[in-house]
Amino acid sequence: MTDGGNSAPGTGIGAGPGGGADAPVDLRPAARRTAALVTRVEDAQLDDPTPCTEFAVRDLLRHIGNLAVGLQYTARKELGEVTAAAPGSAGDQPLPDDWRERLPHQLADLAVAWSAPGAWTGTTQAGGFTLTGTEGGLVTLDELVVHGWDLARATGQRYDVDEESLRAVHGFLAGAVEEDGEQGIFGQIVHVGKDAPLLDQVVGLAGRDPGWRSPAA
Repeated sequence: MTDGGNSAPGTGIGAGPGGGADAPVDLRPAARRTAALVTRVEDAQLDDPTPCTEFAVRDLLRHIGNLAVGLQYTARKELGEVTAAAPGSAGDQPLPDDWRERLPHQLADLAVAWSAPGAWTGTTQAGGFTLTGTEGGLVTLDELVVHGWDLARATGQRYDVDEESLRAVHGFLAGAVEEDGEQGIFGQIVHVGKDAPLLDQVVGLAGRDPGWRSPAA
């Protein structure tokens, strides 16, 4: 998932008091923002590095597309092969030729799936892990926000996040930091200080350096 598929959350991650949203969050702003970033990626940037060290831009785009499809099954609680697959298991698939058109539609469908009644309730599955509906929704929002930042930084684009999405993801990630204060859901966190902008705090909790810039820029 957010770490590029090397780890996945278990139950109890980030949800509940102090650990995320207590009510469903509208995923449409985050999905639209990431879709807009996708459409502005240039062909010449596809092999450039990203803050996900194992991903080039083309790999990140493919990952976003896979998540956009797979997490729709999670929202609809259509449990099976797709939701049971380990994160990154579809990583060898090529980036489709029509990715600029396909990914925005997939992201829009993802937001619609998570706006359906019942999507944020009950239990579901993602990456082979059982989650509450709330956890599943917050995992999806985290993927949209953090991978949106990854893509923006890798391709030199501006990245602004709506307040509701940013606070929900921050609560989700901060609520799962281990007692040592060094490990989060997706591994080693990057400390940025409590006075840092909230987006930088989110990025740090997701294991990224907020100061990362593409050497290709």
